[in-house]
Amino acid sequence: MSRKRKSSKKIGAPVLHCLNPNAAGVDVGATEIYIAVPPDRDEQPVRHFSTFTEDLQAAAAWLKSCHIETVAMESTGVYWIPLFQILEGQGFTVFLVNARYVKNVPGRKSDVSDCQWLQYLHSVGLLRGSFRPEQAVCTVRSILRHRDSLVQMASSHVQHMQKALDQMNLQLHHVISDITGVTGLTIIEAVLRGERNPHTLAALRDGRIKASEGTIAKSLIGDYRREHLFTLRQSLEAFRHYQKLISACDTEIEQYLEAFESKVDPPEGSTPTSREEQKPKGGESTFNLQSHLHRIFAVDLTKVPGIHVLTTQTLLAEIGPDLSRFANGPAFTSWLGLCPDNRVSGGKVLSVKTRKVKNRAATALRMAAQSLHHSQSYLGHFYRRMRAKLGAPKAITATAHKLARIIYHMVTTGQAYDETICAQNEKHNRWRLELKLRKQARELGFEVVAAKPVAI
Repeated sequence: MSRKRKSSKKIGAPVLHCLNPNAAGVDVGATEIYIAVPPDRDEQPVRHFSTFTEDLQAAAAWLKSCHIETVAMESTGVYWIPLFQILEGQGFTVFLVNARYVKNVPGRKSDVSDCQWLQYLHSVGLLRGSFRPEQAVCTVRSILRHRDSLVQMASSHVQHMQKALDQMNLQLHHVISDITGVTGLTIIEAVLRGERNPHTLAALRDGRIKASEGTIAKSLIGDYRREHLFTLRQSLEAFRHYQKLISACDTEIEQYLEAFESKVDPPEGSTPTSREEQKPKGGESTFNLQSHLHRIFAVDLTKVPGIHVLTTQTLLAEIGPDLSRFANGPAFTSWLGLCPDNRVSGGKVLSVKTRKVKNRAATALRMAAQSLHHSQSYLGHFYRRMRAKLGAPKAITATAHKLARIIYHMVTTGQAYDETICAQNEKHNRWRLELKLRKQARELGFEVVAAKPVAI
């Protein structure tokens, strides 16, 4: 009796259709890059190049000879920027992908396998390019980020000045709110010139200072030591140096902003004034930034409670004035990482937490949401209600999510912020709260009676 032999054919994995036949994958490093093209395009489908400019141009020429049209690469540090710009200038469609989403399959990991994996995923259409604004926005973003680092460095030297004052037991920075203001710098410069009389130094106070002249005089009695005065002098010089660099950045940023297309004319009375007439505070620019942002966005985003001019500046630098690349408001908030990231398996919701993203625009919106704690606007009431219900962290995220949707609607439609719409929502919320209070009162055997208005 013969036994039937089992078929040797095995059911293989489903074959994915090639959607991008002219795709390449690039593994980017600090000193060399590895590029993979389809096997039928070259005898050596994987090549490595150095990161010198002429080598990157040679890599672009090789991709042209292989008839490549689109390239996928990981966003590794800042090493991808030169190659990205060269390939984009050569006419390639470049996909910058998040390294977290293109992890290689388990097994041996190497630069060769990484670029081949990227090439395969991109060829079958499984990669999505990260959002990158137009080049004009990227230019402003680079300078603004550099300016932020300069502001942080300047603030560290302010701390050094405060430390030197503490070591000499001079309590000036505890009496006035800002030692880098007119009064603080004037008194510190007089101290460094050799003035030690506290009453003479206190007489230099500005009239707007709340502390009295006697209090300031008491704070300037201390132990003036040479080593601490030396530290104070150098810290002051370093602070002034960084202020000059920040002012140069503002000049450069203003020139780039003037090149942006004006969607609306700036409102009357918002013409930029001279730098001598302006006194920036808290890292603000030394020119009329708000008028530039208004004409670029076509709406004044600072009318939204909690949105400061620096918040709007961050939104311009990180996203740009065109939000049409986002299909709708939920897509915009999803990119910001401000909406729930639903994870469902087997019909069961595993998690609804927001994704952990490093997004400067989202961080700016969270800070704007947190500043609404004492606001009497609808958004302020919303934040406090969410905070009582969910706690501070979730309330900040929920309010930032609402701010993002408001901004998306304003920018895409060109409509100004209308507080009356929010007032209607607040009226509805008060009605719901009243129903809830009446229900609780009935359950406890009480009755809620509206208070009569008191005549003044």
